Amino acid sequence: MTTIGLIGSGNIGSTVARLAVAAGHDVVLSNSRGPSTLASLVAELGPRARAATVAEAAAAADIVVVTVPLKAYRDIPAAPLAGKILIDTNNYYPERDGEFPDLENGSTTTGELLQKHFADAFVVKGFNTIWYEHLRSLARPAGSPERSALPIAGDDETAKKTVTGFFDSIGYDTVDVGPLAENWRIQRDEPAYVTPYGPYGDPAGATASADYIRERVAAAKRSR
Repeated sequence: MTTIGLIGSGNIGSTVARLAVAAGHDVVLSNSRGPSTLASLVAELGPRARAATVAEAAAAADIVVVTVPLKAYRDIPAAPLAGKILIDTNNYYPERDGEFPDLENGSTTTGELLQKHFADAFVVKGFNTIWYEHLRSLARPAGSPERSALPIAGDDETAKKTVTGFFDSIGYDTVDVGPLAENWRIQRDEPAYVTPYGPYGDPAGATASADYIRERVAAAKRSR
């Protein structure tokens, strides 16, 4: 099975880790505070999980999930991620992250920012449109009529194929929205963001099929 490295082990990171372990993957967790702070989560996840430094998690992983606040992405060293497939879960919240002029004027996207920083990695935008409780509760096996889909964007087709396979293993179909330049379609406040999966605050969520997500993506209207 694939080894998943987590850089950031908060709500999304820990949920991805739980889904990955349940699907038979190994996970290596890291955060900015050090491996010792992840002891309880590792104990919960069992023998397929271990805690490590950011560099160790990157080195061990087949797929790396970067799930830190956007303002912190530049603090992650790029060298350990060279050649890796990197899932970028970031969204831009100016009130939290401070203003990024190139995002404000629409000249780039969050995924492109990550790709520029991690220039030798293969960035795929994913997991950024769903509340972590819905990510946990809506996972379904392949073929289920209640299976939901998650949108992705990326510039490398092989990387997107690999991420699609990983998403399939943890219970989700995918909708490819195109290159990273198009990931504005699945950013905050666009129709594909959060609401297709049910009301925020209701952990049960609601099925969002691939066709429905495609409709939501097509309805996006760039505000920046």
